[in-house]
Amino acid sequence: MGHDISGYNKANEKICYIRFNMSNPTAFLFYKLLDAQDYNGGVSGIGAYETYELPDIEKALDHYYEIFGNEGDIIDQKNLDFATWQRREILKFINSCLETAIKEGSVRVAFA
Repeated sequence: MGHDISGYNKANEKICYIRFNMSNPTAFLFYKLLDAQDYNGGVSGIGAYETYELPDIEKALDHYYEIFGNEGDIIDQKNLDFATWQRREILKFINSCLETAIKEGSVRVAFA
């Protein structure tokens, strides 16, 4: 079991994906960043979707930087530890959602 979270554009094309195993505490942080605690089933997502408008994604990105600062911006590091790699993946997910929300006004996220 695990948390499989995907972002979709209005054409229902997958634009991003992130996975956390069921015992990874970072999953809970991810749900908090997106204000999606209701979609967290504990060992996985609950199999539901949420549509986020641009201000929602901007808020998630701001919250990310409040927690991690700019350290998550380091993308070219050769030897990332697992925690740093996860922060980078979270930032990539949020940025993909942001790009789509800027273009289309919203993005849909599936929590499975």
